[in-house]
Amino acid sequence: MASSSKLKKTYDIFLSFRGVDVRNNFLSHLYKALDQNGIYTFRDSEELRKGDQISMALMEAIKESCIAIIIFSENYASSWWCLEELAKIMECNEQNDLTVLPVFYKVEPREVRGGRKSYQTALAKHEYKFRKDSEKVKRWKEALVKAGNLSGWHLNDG
Repeated sequence: MASSSKLKKTYDIFLSFRGVDVRNNFLSHLYKALDQNGIYTFRDSEELRKGDQISMALMEAIKESCIAIIIFSENYASSWWCLEELAKIMECNEQNDLTVLPVFYKVEPREVRGGRKSYQTALAKHEYKFRKDSEKVKRWKEALVKAGNLSGWHLNDG
């Protein structure tokens, strides 16, 4: 039986990002460059976020992608949507079905792994909000550490 990594994927790239930080600057330039080079890229829209549960379409898009580019920015961890995406991305990466390329946009990998105040604060808020589902936050923290340990690109300004 063929492994799922050998099956045809729907998307070349899945972009994971915190919209308020990068949607109208870095992300728009990256998406345009990928599109102009014929790279079929999934970029979520606000329409996928109607309701309180992660869209199954979003999780399917991750599984149906060859590469995930995670754009870690200052407020990435404040979004439980982003953290849920990240956990799924890292799960698919561990199954060797997805290549993960992190971009550290105005943050350092050590900050993503839990050292930056904004990430610590966001995770503390999530721990309070999801205190009845502590496994969820634990999974997010583990995914942040794993992704923060990957080699990636560091971008500050420009």
